[in-house]
Formats: sequence, structure tokens, C-alpha cells
Amino acid sequence: MRLFLLKIILFFSTAVIAQDSTTVISLSEYLGYVKTFHPIVKQANLLINESEAELLKARGAFDPKLEVDYDRKKFKNTEYYDKLNAAFKIPTWYGVEFKGNFEENDGVFLNPEANLPNEGLYSMGVSVSIARGFLTNKRMAMLRQSKLYVNQAQADRQLLVNNILYEATITYFNWLKTYNEKRVYEDFLINAEIRFKGIKKNYEVGEMSAIDTIEARIALNDRKLNLEKSRIKFIKSSLELSNYLWLKDDTPIEINDYVIPDVNTVQIIDATLNTSDLNLENMDIVNHPKLQSLDYKLQSLNIERRLKLNNLLPKVDLQYNFLSETPEIARSFSTSAYKSGLSISFPLFLRKERGDLKLAKIKIQDTQFEIQTTKVSLKNKINAISQELESFASQNNFLRVIVNDYDTMLKAEERKFLLGESSLFLVNSRESKLIEAKLKAIELENDFFNTKAILFNALAPPIE
Repeated sequence: MRLFLLKIILFFSTAVIAQDSTTVISLSEYLGYVKTFHPIVKQANLLINESEAELLKARGAFDPKLEVDYDRKKFKNTEYYDKLNAAFKIPTWYGVEFKGNFEENDGVFLNPEANLPNEGLYSMGVSVSIARGFLTNKRMAMLRQSKLYVNQAQADRQLLVNNILYEATITYFNWLKTYNEKRVYEDFLINAEIRFKGIKKNYEVGEMSAIDTIEARIALNDRKLNLEKSRIKFIKSSLELSNYLWLKDDTPIEINDYVIPDVNTVQIIDATLNTSDLNLENMDIVNHPKLQSLDYKLQSLNIERRLKLNNLLPKVDLQYNFLSETPEIARSFSTSAYKSGLSISFPLFLRKERGDLKLAKIKIQDTQFEIQTTKVSLKNKINAISQELESFASQNNFLRVIVNDYDTMLKAEERKFLLGESSLFLVNSRESKLIEAKLKAIELENDFFNTKAILFNALAPPIE
């Protein structure tokens, strides 16, 4: 723990760092912190814990049970009855339940059928549902559904974590964009300061007019204004980025001005987001976590449908128990002493059961339609994103040429200005066009990064 905190302190603290130094945090390092310590990621893990608790609860329906029923009545020194009934039951997978029982009754006013031997009576037998509840019943359905719910929770967790990583990635790209914009204004502010100082000196020796110093000062203050605006944007984006950085003890981290993004993110973005080598023709969309979650939901609904269908059968419960006064002798349990029973019930119209079955079928159809639309939507979305990414390559080539040409024109105009063949107005105009082109390039790069993040969100790759 001390080593971990030391790394964090060295990484984010400025108390021991010179003010002209910076620390770069890459996209992969940043997402590593988000995946490990962000509260929403931890919250997503609770889905699996909840599903496992539901599974444990469903398995509890098959736990053996020990039951003791004791009833006694005594009035005016007369013992009306003293009845003890202890049972041990073992539920099984199908509608079968094994049961061991001990009864001991005494008293003056006992029902004649409750009269038992003085030492009590032991019984051992079985109860079974031979129609409704035999092949499937509520406890069997709950256990099957709980097992599916664990798998569904894992897919849902992957979707939740993917969404928070997508939001965190978009925030990082915005942070990178504002940082690059600030760098552009910083570079051109230096040019404007050098130019202003040079023109001012030339004015002092009488080689340039006063109006040139005013124009140079306007350009200088304009660069300062733009730099201040970009600096505030960078601070705001840094604070937004801090929302996704937490320590192990759930303490939020606020990054300082000397922590900067990786300007070479374009080289590692595919490896970080796992979006490289996209092959639409061979892509197996069935393994998408959204479709997996819907498939588990459909399987659970089919289990419910079978349960509702089984409820259309009559309820026929049969039980048979061997009786014995000497349970220690195994052969004392025989067919000559037994207790049996048969219970039959059947609703005449089955309106409730038929209504439940129809509702179950409607839910299945609804989920099937959702699966179909989700498949088409995912394929079309991924296809559109891939074409957009191909377009970015062409746009980037065009914009790179434009930036280079504006840079060439600015340098040529500066040479002409030094030779006295141009004006400061033209130099500032050329420089403004170059700044505008560089900002467009930064904006285009940000759009490219955001599209990659959208592709990551659409693919929802496994979280390591």
C-alpha cells in the first residue's frame, strides 16, 4: 500500500517537481486507473455479486429441512392432548420429496386417529407430484433462471464497464484537444512577441512607422487573449478528467497543470481500444455482450414459459409412507403398515394459467424482436463507423497539405517583409490562416479519436 501511494504521489504531485517539468499520462495508463479504481466500475462488479446471491438463494429451495411441531393443552388438571410431530425432509430435483417422520401423541381427548403406540410411531416415505410440478416446478425454474442470471450479469457488467470507459476515453480526447490548442497559441504567441519587439526597435531607430507597432501590438494581444481562453479550456478539461481518476481507498485525484496527455496517442489508439484489424465480413456479432445478455434473457423466458405450460396440467400429489415402531430394524418397514394419500385439484376454466402462458409467450416474442433489431442496428452502426474512419484518412491527408502550404506561405511572407516587399498586415493574415488550419487539424484529429471511441463502445470488447 505504501509503495502504491508513493507511485501516485510521484505521479501527480508537483511539490517535488520543478515547474518547467511535465509528466505524461498515456491513454492506456489512464484507462488502467479507470478500470481498476473507478466507483462505477466497482458498482458494476456488484451485478455479479447480486446474481451469485440469487443463485445461492435458489439453491436453498433444495436444502434439507428439519421440522418440529409440538402442541399441548392442559386445563383443570386434565391433559387434553400432548402431540409431537418431528420430520426431516429432503427435496430433490424433480417433484419428489423424501421424508422421515416421528409422531408421539398422548392425552385424554385425542382424536381416535391420533392414537399411537406408547413409544411413538416412525414413518419413512416419499411424496411426488405426478402431473403438474413433476418435469418442472417453481423451484427448478428459479434455479435454472438464476444460473442464467449469473451469465447475463457478466455480460451486463461488460456493457456497464464499456460505457464508463467510453465516457472516460471521450474526456481524455477532449483533454488532449484542449492541450494541443493551447500549444498552438503558445507557439504563435512567441512569434508575435518576437515580431513586436523587432518592430518596436525599428520604430525607435526610425525605420518603421508608429502604426506598425500598433498593428504588431494588436496581433500580440490577440494571441494572448486566445492563449488565455485555451488555457481555461485546458483547466476545465483537466478537472473533467479528474472525475475518472480515483485511488484504491475511493479517494478522488485532482491532476495538476504539469500532467499532460500523450500527443502521440494516434499511434497507440487501436492497440489501447482493441479496434485494430476490423473485418466486418468475418465479424461474429453473436458474441457481442448485448446480444449475449438478450440471449440469456430469452432462455430465462423460455424456462418461465415451460413452467406456465406445466401449470395447465392437473395437480396430482401422491404420498406413501412406511410405518414402524422399531425403526432400528430395517425389515420392520413393510407394505403391511403404511400411510398413503392422494390429492387432486384442477381449475375448470384455467383462465389464470392460460393468461400467464400468453403473457410468457408475449415476453418471448418481444425479446426475439429486440434481438433482431439489435443485430441489425449493431451491424449498421459498425459499418457506418468503419466508412467514417476511412474518410478520416483522406481528410487528414488534405488538411496536412493545407497546413504545410499555409506554413510555406507564411515563411515566404515573412522573408518578403524583412526585405521590405510586404506589410505586417499580410504577415498577420498569413499567420492567422495557418493558426486556423492547425486548429482544424486538431479538431479533425479529435473527431477521428471520438469515432474510434464510438467504435470501441459499439464493439464492446472484453474487459481485461
